[in-house]
Amino acid sequence: MPSRPDTPRAPTAGPPTGPLPPFPLRVSGKVIKGFGRGSKELGIPTANIPVAGLSVGGHEDVESGVYFGWAGLVHDKSGGRTADVYPMVMSIGWNPFYKNTVRSVEVHLLTDFLEDFYGSHLNLLILGFIRPEYDYVDRDSLIDDIRTDIEVSKRSLEREAWSKERWQGSGDGWLLKEGSRSDGDTGEVGDKDVVV
Repeated sequence: MPSRPDTPRAPTAGPPTGPLPPFPLRVSGKVIKGFGRGSKELGIPTANIPVAGLSVGGHEDVESGVYFGWAGLVHDKSGGRTADVYPMVMSIGWNPFYKNTVRSVEVHLLTDFLEDFYGSHLNLLILGFIRPEYDYVDRDSLIDDIRTDIEVSKRSLEREAWSKERWQGSGDGWLLKEGSRSDGDTGEVGDKDVVV
């Protein structure tokens, strides 16, 4: 596992013209309890979805690392059901700093929530790769890199070709559907889809 390099990070990820293959990728799942570290230890709350069955385009594994894109959250809360799309940054990997023995999918929605949303449905439109997974010598270095990932995601999604993916990438309303599969009601999953 590579260690965090000491070189400056790029301010954005991906070309200005928008996503390149294999992106965008679609991932969908119910929000589950994770390790409980995002909010408590790192100050960066995450929504976790199951990694079982994660497969993209016929590959058994998506490269471990940090990705960015848009997240559709279908959420039952005290005032009723809501559905909205949020910018997100996510980690797929082993979290070597914590010596995890299982791979996880952890999503940080770039907004503040007043309540948990375990059991809610999350659809992810992954638009690009920010960086590989690194091992860290201390928690502060990990937090610094996550905060940089958040800023890279924000700046990347603000660009016109990337911001329009919020709606064009889900032109069929996929991001806001509960239990979404991209090919409608056929139950078929497309080449770029992951349903977990």
